[in-house]
Amino acid sequence: MKNGQLLAAIDLGSNSFRLEIGVLEHGHIRRVEYLKETVRQGNGLDAERMLSKEAMQRGWDCLARFSERLSGFGPKHVRAVATQTLREAKNRDEFLSHAEKLLGFPIEVISGREEARLIYSGVVNLLPQSEEKRLVIDIGGRSTEMILGKGYKPQTMESYRVGSVKWSMKYFAEGQFTPLAFEWAEVAAKAVLDEALALYPRNCWDMAYGSSGTIGAVTDVLHAAGWPEEVITREGLDWLKEKLIKAGRSDALKLDGVKEDRKPVIGGGLAVLCALFDLMQIETMHAAQGALRHGVLYDLMQREENTDLRSSMVLALGNRFAVDVAQAERVQRTALTLFKGIFEKSSVDPAETNRLEKKLTWAAHLLEIGTRISHSDFHKHGAYILDNADLPGFSMSELHRLSQLILGHRGKLKKLEFELKNSEFVHQLLSIRMAAILCHARRDPDLKGMALRKVEGSQNAFVIQCKKSWVHQWPQSAHLLREECIAWQKTAWQLEWLEVK
Repeated sequence: MKNGQLLAAIDLGSNSFRLEIGVLEHGHIRRVEYLKETVRQGNGLDAERMLSKEAMQRGWDCLARFSERLSGFGPKHVRAVATQTLREAKNRDEFLSHAEKLLGFPIEVISGREEARLIYSGVVNLLPQSEEKRLVIDIGGRSTEMILGKGYKPQTMESYRVGSVKWSMKYFAEGQFTPLAFEWAEVAAKAVLDEALALYPRNCWDMAYGSSGTIGAVTDVLHAAGWPEEVITREGLDWLKEKLIKAGRSDALKLDGVKEDRKPVIGGGLAVLCALFDLMQIETMHAAQGALRHGVLYDLMQREENTDLRSSMVLALGNRFAVDVAQAERVQRTALTLFKGIFEKSSVDPAETNRLEKKLTWAAHLLEIGTRISHSDFHKHGAYILDNADLPGFSMSELHRLSQLILGHRGKLKKLEFELKNSEFVHQLLSIRMAAILCHARRDPDLKGMALRKVEGSQNAFVIQCKKSWVHQWPQSAHLLREECIAWQKTAWQLEWLEVK
């Protein structure tokens, strides 16, 4: 990636939506613009985990405004990620489908551990290089991420369902600050966070850093009151709690450094932070400049520079399940050859083509991870593994797409009725199904006498064209390919068989 390239990251958080635009300068990213809107989607999630129409509309309105600022950006230079509220929401697809149209870019719902990884990356890339062991904590609206790492490498990453919006709604619902409300909120937070004691013991880290919303807000208040800049102490937290209790209500709170949009959620965030100080034996926490959105920007840069973490994670997962690497590479080469024969590159951005081919490569490598569980139904087990894996670098939607390619690479197609509405997925699926057939003998297939083509003038029809000599030489492959044509007859897509001299 060249110096001067603009990159943009959008963080759809439970409390706020944020847009960070940076410019690449010699391996680092310098801020160009930062926009933040308090959307408070987390407040719009009911007991049935349904996002209210009002909460969705607030999000849509914000993203429409962000979209105007992103005019002129290419797809490979923008990444939007959504966190806990949309991880939980049952009707998230309704929100996302319209949100993506407004924003003009895909929105990825990321797992809690992937959020933690990106937070750590954002924090350490904006800190001086050091060999110290760092504990990084980010208290969001509906989740709290904790990461233990050294240098640029995170070692332990977890996400806990406790946050400023969620705890404010539950324990400070009327905006009232009382000693009893704080006591209950802190005890409840400790119950959720208790397992962190074993993962992040005090003797395993040298310095604690806090990222983003709640911690940034607390730091601002303490500094305005005369406490050291960008530092939080236990004494400071006790002082702030007393101020909140004395005020009695969030709307009566008058403290320098507390913004109006932070008042309704500061009680819940402070209770969680106090619980963390007690549990983790934190004496001093330093406020970090980096956050999730910065980690997203650095991740974009690394993907462009061919140091994409996702490729490494695919190889690691394949090794864990003892994948036959030679067979995986064989299927990969064959699938890519077939894909290039049917995918119309001229009408698609080269970066998009590269993205599709990369995902096809990953699917081919992971095609047989389920064989360690079952030989006959390995495609089902492989799909389950990916749908439930915490694979750093991947969004939940990316993992699901890979899982569906693995699930669908053999057997009936009816199980993929929804996915078959997507033409890009169909091109990938057809390529990998045929590659698996052609490589069934676990040797390099002969592709000289056969080809997969798109039917000229048709948007949904393909043809397998084989020379008669090829059919005579490879009768089993020919039989399986004819069966494949029959399988596609039960879908809206057509696959024809044609023998030529």
